[in-house]
Amino acid sequence: MNRRCKICKNKLVGRSDKIFCSVKCKSYYHFRLAQVTKVASREIDGYLHRNRSILLEVMGKNKSQIKIKKIVLQRKRFKFNFHTHITVNKRGKTYHHVYDFAWMAFSDDEVLIVRKRNK
Repeated sequence: MNRRCKICKNKLVGRSDKIFCSVKCKSYYHFRLAQVTKVASREIDGYLHRNRSILLEVMGKNKSQIKIKKIVLQRKRFKFNFHTHITVNKRGKTYHHVYDFAWMAFSDDEVLIVRKRNK
């Protein structure tokens, strides 16, 4: 079997599970992988932070929940498909989270926004 380095294609000598011929090739591979990940995640992080800012602006600093028209979020360019995670409560209602905020479709044109408070 003729195994080759993943980066420079030099012949590999040594362990059968070896992927790189040197520390230099291994470092280069992981550096490039991190760069690609950083570029992709920067755009997504921007959407998440913007969504959180919009939810904070709409809700205000003192409220823990509010029901608003969905169009309000749409006009502020809220991106409904970007969220940190999803939970389903005991009643089967789906909440989409953005860090410490969550929203739930209350009806076709209304959204319930809630804020998780630290205890």
